[in-house]
Formats: sequence, structure tokens, C-alpha cells
Amino acid sequence: MDLRSRRWGRALVLVVVLLAGLFTAAPATAAGRQTHTGVIGGAAFRVETPERWNGTLVLYSHAYFSDGLPIPPEVWLANRKETENWLLANGYALAASDYDGRFGFAVEPALRDQVAVLDWFERNVGKPRRTVASGMSMGGGIAVLLAERNPRRISGVVATCADIDHLAPYNMSLDVTFAIRTLLAPGEDIDLVLADDPAASTQALLAAVERALSTPEGRARLTLAGAFGNLPPWKHAHHAPPVELVERIKQQAGWAQSSSSALGPAGRADLERRAGGNPAWNAGVDYGRQLAASSQRGLVEEAYRAAGLDLGADLARLAVEPRIAPDASAVGYMYRYAIPRGITPAPVLTLHNTGDGGASTDQEQWYAAQVARSGDPDRVRQVFSARGNHCAFSGAEEIVSLRTMFDRVETGRWPDTSPAALNTAAAAFGPEYHVVTNFGDFADAVLAPSFVEHAPARLQRPSR
Repeated sequence: MDLRSRRWGRALVLVVVLLAGLFTAAPATAAGRQTHTGVIGGAAFRVETPERWNGTLVLYSHAYFSDGLPIPPEVWLANRKETENWLLANGYALAASDYDGRFGFAVEPALRDQVAVLDWFERNVGKPRRTVASGMSMGGGIAVLLAERNPRRISGVVATCADIDHLAPYNMSLDVTFAIRTLLAPGEDIDLVLADDPAASTQALLAAVERALSTPEGRARLTLAGAFGNLPPWKHAHHAPPVELVERIKQQAGWAQSSSSALGPAGRADLERRAGGNPAWNAGVDYGRQLAASSQRGLVEEAYRAAGLDLGADLARLAVEPRIAPDASAVGYMYRYAIPRGITPAPVLTLHNTGDGGASTDQEQWYAAQVARSGDPDRVRQVFSARGNHCAFSGAEEIVSLRTMFDRVETGRWPDTSPAALNTAAAAFGPEYHVVTNFGDFADAVLAPSFVEHAPARLQRPSR
């Protein structure tokens, strides 16, 4: 997802770099504190050290950035600026790479460039007693991968709103856009993969969604498309989940639009370039079975009844539509760089909004299943915040999640991670730590902590 916040501003200025591989030290930001910036192997990096370092380093991995859209001008060190300031004030050192190229599906370079920053830190600042890998969205999955691939260097992981199985969202997006094209834009020239004109194909999909929202029949078919990605009918971080049918469909359709943009023809072009082909497929997919397994089946059936449409007939249309096969080498690329094994060499805490359609909570169900098969389930804790939107967390919620991991790596035992305990801990922070950004309109609101029990649905189209 494209994540931007007022806290970072809307500047389009990129980090200025002089020479690849040249380190330059900037002036200290405060007495006793130091800021270090530079470039390693073509990737900008930033390191902040506190006045009195407690020996723990937080290595942060940023989210997916789309080229041409407003993004932070500096290298991110946390999801929220309040978190960054709190960590430094409490003795934690912070480090991050912007990854070579900065934009797009940069998982492969991130795995290399984050380790290069860790190497630099150990040479120039000191060897951390503990290193906690954290990350947001795509960066949350990167943090999990860093721990699996560097077991002696990463002590713990905090993955927020994470895509952990990086292949599944591209397959689910293909299912969503395949249904939109088939049912809502029949006969239109829309390339779903390896597009000749990715921007035009994306715009055609977005236009089809907008047209569909104007009629009961179109809205019903949008719910069917959304069900293949388990897209929730809740998208606004500051509002309760909608109750009325049309509003539920509109909010779910907002996620379908996001999927069509971020992971559709234009968004996946970058991945296809990196992977050397198309890694996604729907050959052999039974959409009737996909609907039966979807967490949104009830919404689909309600919308089809309201529209007086034959759901079976639309499933039959999807069944006979020509399918898309992947390029084997591109699939291999994803398994080589972007899909963790669930081996848990370090403890992992995940944090997710229950109404996240950008990286669904189903990712947590998938990861827990991988850990049950290949790792140690006691090394994983999964916590949830009752909000719509993607990565809609306050600084207090982020800090409490990080503190939970700090306790775990220091003591070898998990503290209380019940919603009641986490909400009590977060509520102790002042109001400035409770600002939540609604990504989309980028409005801010002060909200109470909202940790809650949640049972994720099964991930549609997992990589394994």
C-alpha cells in the first residue's frame, strides 16, 4: 500500500546522496545525540543514536513506496514520529536503509541493504546487545525474513500490518481484478498481467468499479470480486464498521480499488520487472470453492439477494473465462526472496487492524500455520487493533508492541499480551501518542487504544 502521513509532510524531495558508498555524518540533533546519514551500495541510510544508549538497536523496514506519489523525504525509523522520539528518549538506537531504488517491491534489495546498515552500525557505533527488527506492511514481512536469514543477529521481530506471504496478495489481487474485468468490464482491453499499457489497464479497472457502485447489480458483483480477496467491508480508521448494506459494499469496494491500483496492472509491473516475468496465476482456481471459503460469503449472498441476481450464473461466467498461468522463473523468484518458512529463530510479535484490506489479518492465520509446522508457536504472539484501514495504529500502540518485544528478548518470557493489559499500557501515554492517521484522506484523530481478541480467516491463495 502507498503510506503517507502528515507527520512526515507531503514533500516529494528524495534523500540527497553524493557518492555511492560514501558515509557522511550530519550534525547531532541534540546534545549527546547523533544523526548519521549516508549511502551504502546505492541505498540511503539513516542511524540515530540516543544520548545514553541502552544497547538495543531497532532496525526498521519501510513499506512499499510507489514512484511518483508523495512520500517521506527522510528515511523512516518507525511507523510514527512519536514512536521514533520515544525510543530515542528512552535509550534505544534506531537504524534503517531506504533500500536501493527505494520504490516498488524492494524485498530482495531490502534483505541485503538492511544487513549492510547493521554491519555499518557495528563498525561505527558498536555491537548491539539486542537487535529488534521492526517493519510496516511490506516492511513487516521483510523484518520476518531478516530474522529467518540472520538468526544470530536478530533478537526479535515486531511486524505491523504485515504482508508476510508476499505472493498471496498478488494472486488474490489477480482474482479480484479477474472478476471485475469478467463481470463488470466484459470485452474491454484490460491486461491483468504483463500489461502493454499498465496505467490504462489500471484506469479501466477503476472506472469499472465506479460504474458498478451506481447500481444494485454492479454492487453485488463487486462484493463477489472482493470476496476472492477476503476484502473487509470496513475501510475508515476513525469510524465504526458500517451496518447498512450499500455503505458496507462501498467501503469494501474502496479496498478493491486499492488492490486494482497497488497490486493491479500498474502496481505489479515493478514486481514483474524484478522477477523477470509474471509470478501470479489463476489457472486451476475454482471460484465457487473460493467463495465458499471466503470470510465475505455472507455479504455476497446478501448483496445478490438485494439485486435479484443469480450468483450461480456469475460463478459460471468466471469458470469459463480463459485463465492466466505464471512464469515458472518468476514464481521461483518469489519463493527465493519473499516467502518465509516460519522457523522462528527469534520471537515474533505481529500487530494488525481487524479491518485491514491492504494486508489482511488472514496473513496472521497463514503465518501461525507455518510456525506450527516449522517453528516454535510459543515464540509468536499475534495482537489486533479493532479498526478499519491499513496500518492505522497510534504511537502508543506501536510503542507498547515494541516494549512487549523488548521484555520478551530480555527475560525470555512473554509479558501479558491480553487486550486488557495492552490497552491499559497504551492508555498510560498522553494524548499526543494516540493520534491515528486514516490513510486515504490522511486525516488524523485522537483515538483510544483498541486492542481486541480476533480470529483471522483462512488466507485465500496462500503460497503454501
